[in-house]
Amino acid sequence: MNKIRIEVLLILALSVVPLTACRHAPPTAENQPGNVDVETTVVHSTQNTDYLDVPAHVTADPAHVVHIYPPLSGRILGLNILPGQSVTRGQVIAQLQSSDIALARSDFEKSKIEVIRADSALKRGKLLLAHDVLSQADFDELQATDQVAHAELERSRQRIHELGFAENSASDIVALRAPISGVVLDIGTAAGEMQRSLDSATAIATIANLDTVWIVGNVFERDLSSLRTGRTVDIVVPAYPDLKLTGRINNVSDALDPITHTLKLRVVLANPKHLLKADMFATIRVAGAVRTVFVLPATAVLHEDGRTFVFLSNASGKFDQRVVTVGRSLQSGSVKSIEILSGLNDGDKVVIAGGALLRPTGGD
Repeated sequence: MNKIRIEVLLILALSVVPLTACRHAPPTAENQPGNVDVETTVVHSTQNTDYLDVPAHVTADPAHVVHIYPPLSGRILGLNILPGQSVTRGQVIAQLQSSDIALARSDFEKSKIEVIRADSALKRGKLLLAHDVLSQADFDELQATDQVAHAELERSRQRIHELGFAENSASDIVALRAPISGVVLDIGTAAGEMQRSLDSATAIATIANLDTVWIVGNVFERDLSSLRTGRTVDIVVPAYPDLKLTGRINNVSDALDPITHTLKLRVVLANPKHLLKADMFATIRVAGAVRTVFVLPATAVLHEDGRTFVFLSNASGKFDQRVVTVGRSLQSGSVKSIEILSGLNDGDKVVIAGGALLRPTGGD
């Protein structure tokens, strides 16, 4: 009975040994499939540049942005512009009807009367002074009054001209004109709306000259060491992926945003064709260190049990695993690639497609 039990245990033990050895077999060439359709390539190192990409947006140069306010209170009769429309300097953008025009004319007419009166008084004063009937002090006062009257007349005349009218005009409609050439960024009123006073008026329109624009980004303080005023950078705009734009850093803010803890980075770009629009997304790309790497299709890199590896074809036609260290993921159109920082040598023959089929099967 004991002899039979010993023989049974021996048979069981012998049967377990090959199963255990097969389950834990290392991923060598011998236990990989022999007829797997794979694609290989011989790799060579290349020089890749590290880049710091700073999220940014396009904004108009504040020095070339004009907010147009009504010169007096009144009703907007009509608007001749739309957002995004190009305008030229002096172009009529709106009409405003205002009773303040009549008040300005009234002031002008009163000023003319005061000038006539002051001139007449000064003329009489000269005669009286010549006959010692008027004192020099009284004459000086008449002369000062005459000067004030003339100054007030000139002020009231200029006011009428500022409103766009001639002195003898009878119209009460003001033509509001664009002070600069540019693009209408925003409209803040509508036909029929009442602009009640200068103090509480809203901008009728905002016009910006986009011949030059700012690219403004937010950079973290840890990246500040790679940035300096005057450094050349590339500008990438999603709207124009093939457009090559290069500029120089114009300013790096000296104050951190207390909420985002970032610094403002500014690049000034010429924009003669007005391809760059206000508030358009952009990226400020700053070139960094140059590294020697290998670049493989993303399909060549496999992951298993915390390891990152590729398969290499050896001289005997078999395949070996090679653990690698990966860098950045790259994309050109629909092609995805990945940098290999270590683990490969020039001339290695790497499997770039079908490598997943070379994994060990884990058993018979």
